[in-house]
Amino acid sequence: MTIEIKKSVKPINYQFAINKLEDKLEQIIKIDSKELIWILEHNEVYTGGTSSNYNEILDKSINVIKTNRGGKITYHGPGQLVFYFVINLNQRGKNIKKLLTAIEKTIIGTLKDYNINSFADRKNIGIWFEEKSGKINKVAAIGIKVKKWIAYHGFALNISNNLNAYKKIIPCGIKDRGVTNLNKIKKQNYKNIENILIKKFLSNIKN
Repeated sequence: MTIEIKKSVKPINYQFAINKLEDKLEQIIKIDSKELIWILEHNEVYTGGTSSNYNEILDKSINVIKTNRGGKITYHGPGQLVFYFVINLNQRGKNIKKLLTAIEKTIIGTLKDYNINSFADRKNIGIWFEEKSGKINKVAAIGIKVKKWIAYHGFALNISNNLNAYKKIIPCGIKDRGVTNLNKIKKQNYKNIENILIKKFLSNIKN
């Protein structure tokens, strides 16, 4: 199946993006429409997944948008690359675990191209980086929703986003680990990273 690839330059409103993903989902269900990959940034927003808890909000003045993706509370904002997709698993073996592995391999492999070693952790979903001190910090969050074997939402990779924003929440409900971004790990040019992610994701979901 052909996959449409979109890249947005200006920040996209969170709810607008989710509505577009759900529209695409319904199109695939009804008329077997093209699948979608959509690379974007969001304006500053906190979102809570299906397993989020009010106690994970440390600053009660913030507004958290409830969403139907898996996972807990997270933050989106400028400097974070959001990789959304709408992928038809009916044509890919109806295997959610395989899709999650493909996402993990995509991020880990891309960061390796930038000489950054990261790892996945199935107990704490996401992609992690271990500092020299031994502290483990999240560099990418993953959240997936599946309807009629069509998977959507995706992952968010921290590049140069505001890390102070995470102090207002317990990110993804994990208290004993932190959050980092690529610029903090290693200052270098990440301009081409979205193209590498797309290339590796397309390759990984084929296998």
